[in-house]
Amino acid sequence: MMPSSLHSMMQGNRDAIAGAKVGRSTIRRVLSFARPYRTAIVVFILVIVLQACLALVPPLLFRQILDVAIPESNRGLLHVMAAVVIVSAVGAALLAFVERYFSSRIGEGLIYDLRVRLFDHVSDMPIGFFTRTQTGALMSRLNNDVIGAQRAVTTTLGSVVSNVIVLITTLTAMLVLEWRLTLIGLVVLPVFIIPAKRVGRRLSSITRKGFDLNAVMNTQMTERFNVSGALLVKLFGNRRRESAEFAQRAGEVRDVGIKSAMYSRTFLIALALVAAVGTALVYWVGGQLVISDAITIGTLVALAALVTRIYEPLTALSSARVDIMTALVSFERVFEVIDLRNPLTDADDAVELAESNGAIEFDDVSFRYPSGAEVSLASLEIGLSGAVDDDAGAEVLHHVSASIAPGQLVALVGPSGAGKTTLTSLVPRLYDVTGGTVRIDGHDVRSLTLDSLRARIGVVSQDPHLFHDTVAENLRFARPDATDAEIVAACRAAQIHEVVMALPERYDTVVGERGYRLSGGEKQRLAIARVLVKAPSIVILDEATSHLDSENESLVQQALATALAGRTALVIAHRLSTITGADQILVLDRGRIVERGRHEELLATEGLYADLYRTLVRQDLEGVSVD
Repeated sequence: MMPSSLHSMMQGNRDAIAGAKVGRSTIRRVLSFARPYRTAIVVFILVIVLQACLALVPPLLFRQILDVAIPESNRGLLHVMAAVVIVSAVGAALLAFVERYFSSRIGEGLIYDLRVRLFDHVSDMPIGFFTRTQTGALMSRLNNDVIGAQRAVTTTLGSVVSNVIVLITTLTAMLVLEWRLTLIGLVVLPVFIIPAKRVGRRLSSITRKGFDLNAVMNTQMTERFNVSGALLVKLFGNRRRESAEFAQRAGEVRDVGIKSAMYSRTFLIALALVAAVGTALVYWVGGQLVISDAITIGTLVALAALVTRIYEPLTALSSARVDIMTALVSFERVFEVIDLRNPLTDADDAVELAESNGAIEFDDVSFRYPSGAEVSLASLEIGLSGAVDDDAGAEVLHHVSASIAPGQLVALVGPSGAGKTTLTSLVPRLYDVTGGTVRIDGHDVRSLTLDSLRARIGVVSQDPHLFHDTVAENLRFARPDATDAEIVAACRAAQIHEVVMALPERYDTVVGERGYRLSGGEKQRLAIARVLVKAPSIVILDEATSHLDSENESLVQQALATALAGRTALVIAHRLSTITGADQILVLDRGRIVERGRHEELLATEGLYADLYRTLVRQDLEGVSVD
């Protein structure tokens, strides 16, 4: 059974599409994306017009063959007309090829433009966006909805234009041939158009529901098929339960697909029935007119061939608004993400941080994490039932002030949840302060360009991330123009070169998703090598040795000694070797700095630091790291 929150969201989508109106702003934005392809679109439409005109040639020529060439035994005229029919067929085939070329050129170009625009915008969003967003839902926007938007311009636009042209040309030809039979051919349309409009509306609702259900299914696959997710499922989950949940979601996608197929088939069957009835009426009435010598048999055959061509465009145009609405749903979902405001952008007068000596200052800094409404969308948080929270979070940092001189090693110490990681995240501006100022070399970080600021900062986290790529490319991610010699030098300094050389393909070895082919200590040393390749002036270490054994910790500490030499370092550490040698120790508790000084000074005060230190000594003796 579908979870209630998911069912509510699905129902909301169905209700929304049922009463939706085509917004002018959406249409204008669609046209703005199509503007670079206006020449191709004009050619595309002209080709459709030519195809519609060529399609009239065979019925009209058949009329001449039956009424003139055969009765007059005119073999020459028969040869010419047969040749013209063949030429028109070849011409129609060539035009179909040209139409497909321009259709794909426009469509693939739109897919490219929308994907690049979406990727650029999403990758620039703050980290808070990614902590809330379902990856599968985001991937659905980048794939399914972008393709749906492309279809809106190519398939829907082409269909509307083609139907209008076919209808105009066909009705004109029929009225010229015999107006009475034309009216008879049209008399059955109302019986079909009204049900067809209902089918069209239902299909638009099913389309939207299909998008959302696919996003839910993709999210489960994305989360379970990365290494961390697969490991969690194997250790804590239940394979049968996981399969059952996936089967339920895949079943919902299947059911929507069946509904869509059946509604589409109903539409086509009804169209075929109307065409059959209309053709029969034309032959029945037309046959009597032929017997009465009111029209020729060639005219009757031509009209019977033409009458079947008017049903499809008339029916399609009768529900064109619903078709366009359905296609524009994809554009609206894409624009929804593009329009999501990024709260972390460069100021208009932002300056480059060309060089940095690494001085850091926290000046009366306060901070709260942004609400969901500030950084996310309800439709990208699939578990929600229609809205994201817009309540301001509680403050987690309160009036923090500290000055760090260039080249200093500063340790951040405190209980879990004291705000240590939060404080370090404000330096590279992963978040903006809500009060006070963070300065680098005297510059408010908000006055610097994000690229130049982050170029001066290197980070080694507790669980460093490596891409599913080679060792060398993972290191070059920090600086793409790094030479092979610089890569090797960084790895030697990080105490990882010998490990890399022992790998099957050395520096060309693929490390696996998140680097799971390497041990924790090896990943840490590769992360340190990546920092060395980047060569920043400020290094942030977020518990970089907390989960390593003694041997790996020793190697990582040697690597860190090289990485931190001559650089300012902010270190969140639970190991004594890092804390006791710090130039300055900041002790945080509940978002405030409660103590500061060197190791010996803080021990003498017998405060929180002394208690934490005694705990660390005891756990170090036991060979256990503390959180």
